[in-house]
This record gives sequence, structure tokens and C-alpha cells, in this order.
Amino acid sequence: MQKNYEKLMRKCITLAKKGRGKTSPNPMVGCVVLDKNGNLISVGYHHKYGKNHAERDALLKLKNGEEKDGVLIVNLEPCSHYGKTPPCADLIIERGIKKVVIGCVDNNPKVNGGGIKKLKSAGVKVITGVLERECRELNEIFFTNVEQNRTFVALKTATTTDGKISTYSADSKWITSEKSRNYGRKLRTYYDAILTSSNTVLADNPTMKHKIKIILDRHFRTNFSYNIYKDGQVLLVTEKAPQNIPSNVKIINCPVKSDKVDLRQLLNELYKLGINSIFVECGGRLNGSFIEGDLVDKIYHFIAPKILNDNNGISCFSGEKKEKITECKQYAIQSVKKLGCDVLITYSNSK
Repeated sequence: MQKNYEKLMRKCITLAKKGRGKTSPNPMVGCVVLDKNGNLISVGYHHKYGKNHAERDALLKLKNGEEKDGVLIVNLEPCSHYGKTPPCADLIIERGIKKVVIGCVDNNPKVNGGGIKKLKSAGVKVITGVLERECRELNEIFFTNVEQNRTFVALKTATTTDGKISTYSADSKWITSEKSRNYGRKLRTYYDAILTSSNTVLADNPTMKHKIKIILDRHFRTNFSYNIYKDGQVLLVTEKAPQNIPSNVKIINCPVKSDKVDLRQLLNELYKLGINSIFVECGGRLNGSFIEGDLVDKIYHFIAPKILNDNNGISCFSGEKKEKITECKQYAIQSVKKLGCDVLITYSNSK
């Protein structure tokens, strides 16, 4: 039975991913419902923030009571409070489900075991911890938000095999294949906002299509004619407020520490603005500052089978000189994916 629950939990995770990039600040959740004979009779997932949660999505498809005395499998503890929708735990009890299998507990203070307690009090058998690691990894952004009260930071870089993002003259188009570049654009949609630097804007004039874009431009070296300002909301982080600001641009006062942008304080300000996750796309120096500050939770590293073999080429991470190898920042390999001729290695912070 445990193996069967694991198989069904993987189905929940697959269903949950259909809502990726659309549920924030809520987690991604998928749900499977079995009848009393163990037959799969309904599935659901959280489609979008403000819409029905996965359990409600699955149960409301059933009209004839076939779920009575059945089993509900869900990757995250059912909610027990009123939010945009009524409590899922109440609906599960109302529909006569006899057993609920849960991937991981919801540590949101509004839930935090309350859904499990409510189900057990109503006589529902509850099993927890099925594929718990995978379920937590699925919602790593959500758990970082509720457990650490901070913005989740993902960083993307695309390099030659020897770690270069451009030649000494800043020529970089294109290191990786079109397939990799398209996948990188897809990754952007998983996060609340993209963050880049004025150096990147000046060098590449990118559009970076996204609903929210953050530009670190301390001395306002860019201007509003650049492509990045032409759509979406732009949060311009600067000390030098420009004139005639477009309606889609909001100025954020640039926090400075030791004559550098204080990235940790900036992340605090972004979290206060409701930005729960950012996707960093920039050059080696800013990448290096994020790494040096131990501010990166996840790295997407696209690697092309090309070797620049030039000491003057620009590296993907550029920081201070180090004397000992023990000064390395340690990450864990989360996954490896082949994209045409390129490879994407995804790292997670091992702290």
C-alpha cells in the first residue's frame, strides 16, 4: 500500500506543477481521490491564486457521493482556515472521506498542523510524510517564505565549459543553443520577478518579458528608451531618481553598505512588497555578490560544449580573491538535464 501511495503522491506532484508560476503566494498542490475500492475517481490541482485549492477542485467534480469512505491523497496538508476559499479540511470531512494521505505538513502559521488535527478529530485516518522530501522540494519557495520570512532567490547563468559568459569585449551571443534559451525563458515564469543590473541592460538591451522586473541601477545609467522598460512593471533600484518616470516604473531607494548595494537589505524590501521569489539574470560581478553574501537558494547553470580558453573572458561569477579552497561556497546538485547540445545543472544551497 505504501508503494501505491508513493505512486499516487508522484501523480499529485505532477498535477501540482500545472499551476507553476500562477499560485504565488500560495503553494503548488495536486490531489487524487480514490473510492472505497481503491479506484481513482477524481484529480485536481490549484490552478491559480484565488481559485479553488486542489482538494476542492478534485472533490467538487464528484456529484454522486462516490468519494464516501474513500481516500484522498494530497502533497500538502489541507488548509483549516478561511482565506480566498473555505477550509479544505471541512469539505473533506463533509464528503465522508475516511483516509487522507499527506506529503508534508503546511508550516504556514495559519495551518501548521491545524488541518491534520481537524481531520483526526472528525475520525478521519491521516497518514503523513509520504515522499516528504520531494513534496517540500516542489514548494521550496513557499517553505522559504513561511519558515524564514524572506524572498527565495534563484540565479541563472549560461556559460562555456570553462565558465565564461562572454569574451573580453562583452560579445556573448550566443553561447548556448536556442533550446536552452527558450527553457531559460520558461524558468522565468516560475518566479514572481526577474532581477538584473544596469550593466546587463547597457550591454544587451534585453526585453526580459515578465510581469515584474527589478533593475539595479544605483546611478541611473540606463534610460527609459531601453527595451526592458517597455512592458510589465519595473522596480528601479537607484539612488539617483530620474525625471518623468513612466507609469509602469516604481522607484525603490537603493540601500548601500560599504559603498556597495546592500543586497540583503534590498531583498528584505522586496519581501515587504510581496515579492516572494526572484530570478536573477545578470553579469559575473552581481552574480558574485549574491554568492558572496550567501543569498542564493538555487542556481540554474546552462553549459555549452564550447571552450573560450581566454583568461580575459568574462566569468559567470566574479568575486574577491580567495586563498584557500575551503572558502568555496558549497552547493548540492539537484538535477542534470540535457537540452540539445547543452546541459543544465541545477544546484541548491546546501546550508
